[in-house]
Amino acid sequence: MQGYIESKKENMMNIIEKYFPNLSEKQKQQIAALDDLYREWNAKINVISRKDIDNLYEHHVLHSMAIAKAINFRPGTEILDFGCGGGFPGIPLAILFPECKFKLIDGTGKKIRVCQEVAGAIGLGNLTAEHLRGEDEKAKYDFVVSRAVMQLPDLMKIIKKNFKKTSQNALPNGLLCLKGGNLKEELKQYYKIAEITPLSNFFDEEWFSQDKQLVYVPN
Repeated sequence: MQGYIESKKENMMNIIEKYFPNLSEKQKQQIAALDDLYREWNAKINVISRKDIDNLYEHHVLHSMAIAKAINFRPGTEILDFGCGGGFPGIPLAILFPECKFKLIDGTGKKIRVCQEVAGAIGLGNLTAEHLRGEDEKAKYDFVVSRAVMQLPDLMKIIKKNFKKTSQNALPNGLLCLKGGNLKEELKQYYKIAEITPLSNFFDEEWFSQDKQLVYVPN
């Protein structure tokens, strides 16, 4: 079993390096360390479904990294991960953008502990994680990132207070949200401004062709 896990991890690391060929050795080591760390913490605090832990790199790490295919955050960019769960997409993005600042928040304290422990173990000095409801987060950010945490109109109502007025990236400040399924109804009030990109535009693996999308809504 251990040999199968190591083989699968090596294969997924090769896939990640295919899509992100300029990773430093430190970044590769940080990404490679996630498997053991999440297996260890998931056994204590269930943040990823037990049947999905073997798909950590494809369904969680690479999925989170799709945001980095849409935007190359400039150094100094500040990003809020709203409803981060066990650390996605925030932790993979913090690995990819060490010169940006990330804050991860979630209403479940146990999940935040996992984020803190994983981030500490791999030396992510550009990330903080706090047990906090989104309504109570008052700081301003360039971008908010999220993974299907709630319906988009509800999310936008909560985070509209959290955007800086001045943009410094190629995309204006806004929400970058990973979503699945049919979004027609959910996005109807944003159809004039939202940009929807299928993740199959970024990644060849079959899982990403199954109604997986990145939604960008400018502030």
